[in-house]
Amino acid sequence: MVFETKVAILVREDLAAWQKLNVTAFLATGIAGAVPEAMGEPYEDAAGRRHAALLGQPIMVLAATTDVLQRALRQAVERGLTRAAYVEAMFSTGHDAANREAFKAEPADAPNLVGLALFGPRKDVDKATKGAKMHP
Repeated sequence: MVFETKVAILVREDLAAWQKLNVTAFLATGIAGAVPEAMGEPYEDAAGRRHAALLGQPIMVLAATTDVLQRALRQAVERGLTRAAYVEAMFSTGHDAANREAFKAEPADAPNLVGLALFGPRKDVDKATKGAKMHP
C-alpha cells in the first residue's frame, strides 16, 4: 500500500542505544498526539482482548548527523510539516514540564536536536529528511 503521507523519525547517530530508543519512543508519541487521524483502529487478540491502536502506517526511523537534523528542521518548518523535537538537554530532566522548559531554552533557529519526528505529505517528508540514512 502506498500512503500519501509519511512518518519519519530522525535520531542523531552518535547516541547511546538507550538514548536512541528513548528518543524514538517519545517522538512517536508526539506524532500520535499531534495527528490523531493518523492512528489506526484498536487491536484485538484471538481471545477478544482489546489492545491500544497504533499509527496506521509505517514509521521510518532514520540515523542523522547534527547537520542533517538542523536541515530537516528548517525544511519541516518551511513546508509546514507536523513535527516533534527532542533536544539533548531533555536527557537530564525528569518530567514533562522540565522537558518543555529545556526545549524552550534552546535557540529557536538551532536547537541542540538529538531527534526529530515529521509527519506530512510523503514528498515533503522525503525532501526534509534528505541526507538521513536508514537506521542500522
